[in-house]
Amino acid sequence: MTAAKVSGSLPPALPGRPRRLARGTVLFQEGDKADAFYRVDRGEVRISKVDDQGRVLQVARLGPGDFLGEAPAFLSGRYPFLAEAATDAEVTVFQTREVWAAVRRDPAAAPFFIQLLARKCLVLSRRVESLGLDTVRQRLVRYLLGLCGGGGGCLVRLPVRKAELAVQLGTIAETLSRNLKHLQEDGRIEVRGAEIRIIDCPGLRAELGEF
Repeated sequence: MTAAKVSGSLPPALPGRPRRLARGTVLFQEGDKADAFYRVDRGEVRISKVDDQGRVLQVARLGPGDFLGEAPAFLSGRYPFLAEAATDAEVTVFQTREVWAAVRRDPAAAPFFIQLLARKCLVLSRRVESLGLDTVRQRLVRYLLGLCGGGGGCLVRLPVRKAELAVQLGTIAETLSRNLKHLQEDGRIEVRGAEIRIIDCPGLRAELGEF
């Protein structure tokens, strides 16, 4: 699951309703009819999938400025994932039928949604490229550097279980654990459960061709 942010403000005529969510509130479940989409204004929303064994695995966490559900909503389809508040949160709800009516009244609002969907396509394209070209180790390194912010010697805590992180990185839990072990053996990181200390930030960046 990926998210897209769109620069600029929403079209004035666009109908949206604010909604407050307590932590754990479900916005929609996988398979529900997609009759609305959402923008996260405060807090975080968790995006999850259910695997073949019935386990719920987090695949993304969305924050302020992120939109979710717009593609299936515009296609009048069904949501392909579960969305719930990971923290107390606030979202803006856009009912699809009301958005279409607003665009018919004011076609100048249409470019906003074209930009939104185009950015989502770019994000998805980059993710597919990363999954196709990067090794699991490189995807893991990129993820850890993102948590660390690029500074050396920082301590990060994985925000999701390792099984869920493996899904995000396009691999399985065993392969993820093996790569964490190898990075530790190479002196790049130190792993203590869900906490990971970045020891050699320049070395990690070098693995990605960044200096």
